[in-house]
Amino acid sequence: MLSASALRIARSVNPTASRLVSTSLRSMAAAASPAVVPSANAYANGPPSVFDKIVKITIIDPSGARRIIPAMVGQSLYQACDMNGIDLGPSSCGPPEQKIRSDTWTEPLYGEGATSGFDHVLLQAHGGASEGLALVEPPHSNEIKSLNDYWDDDEIFPESRLASQIEINDKMDGLVVYVPDRICDDIP
Repeated sequence: MLSASALRIARSVNPTASRLVSTSLRSMAAAASPAVVPSANAYANGPPSVFDKIVKITIIDPSGARRIIPAMVGQSLYQACDMNGIDLGPSSCGPPEQKIRSDTWTEPLYGEGATSGFDHVLLQAHGGASEGLALVEPPHSNEIKSLNDYWDDDEIFPESRLASQIEINDKMDGLVVYVPDRICDDIP
């Protein structure tokens, strides 16, 4: 009943203040109620959950051991491997220079792109290597340059990418990632 007493005090002091108090009380009541209520069709299959944003990726290390890891949509492949205890070596650092949002729009992100080529991986989907490459954005010029600078020509394939430059998306469920032998990265 604080609102009623506040209204009584405002009326006794000043009629203009009374209007201000009643207007602010109505706006507070409106703010407390939900402004947008989802339609019945919005959650026809149940409300969304974290599991809608998790994909399973198979990592094959240089020894041939397979490990299926969960990865969150939106994080990089390097982050997913790191969170699951898979060592890919030092990250190639910088975020991507741009992101393809549609066929007609590429958003500049002003990242520096790849700065090293240690986190080299090979991508393949269930249908083959070309299908695995179709799941990710094409490599940027810095990524290609880093791969060429750090790896020999016979170690780079069309499926070669840097794990830190690959953003996980919901189409990557079942992606197979081969991790080649690492190059020496511990030279002082």
